[in-house]
Amino acid sequence: MIHRLRKWEEKCIVCAGILCPQALPRIRRYQRLLRYLISGGTAAAIDLGLLYILTDFFLVHYLWSAIWAFVVTFFVSFLLQKFWTFQDTETDRMHVQMTVYFLVAVANLALNTLLMYLFVDYFRIWYVLAQVLASGLIACESFFISRHIVFKRKASANHPTEPPL
Repeated sequence: MIHRLRKWEEKCIVCAGILCPQALPRIRRYQRLLRYLISGGTAAAIDLGLLYILTDFFLVHYLWSAIWAFVVTFFVSFLLQKFWTFQDTETDRMHVQMTVYFLVAVANLALNTLLMYLFVDYFRIWYVLAQVLASGLIACESFFISRHIVFKRKASANHPTEPPL
């Protein structure tokens, strides 16, 4: 599946280069960031979709639905971020990476809850806008944690330095 994603990504970049050649260098420069946003958006859509389907169609209590959606989304997100966004094909450290990624996800859940509380109760921001703001802040923080801690590449002959974004 990751191979298909990479082929799809390259086709999109080629099309973008044909449609707007002057944008191609920027697209290439921020390719990893774009992959991160697409992976995160996919995970968010799966999370919301599962929550809705389990609750409304299968009549699972919404808290149980949220738990199951979180679990499924965690694995989807981890695999997309590891193998597609950060192009990390090593599997020998995968259990450690997954543990750290899970701890970051739980910390982000707590941070999201705190930000939502502050934005809604103290700053009187509409809860949907508050969630968008909280998600945006957490996405920025998560990108750098994933890039520099969770999926950081070891310097080797194959990957002497990590390319920008």
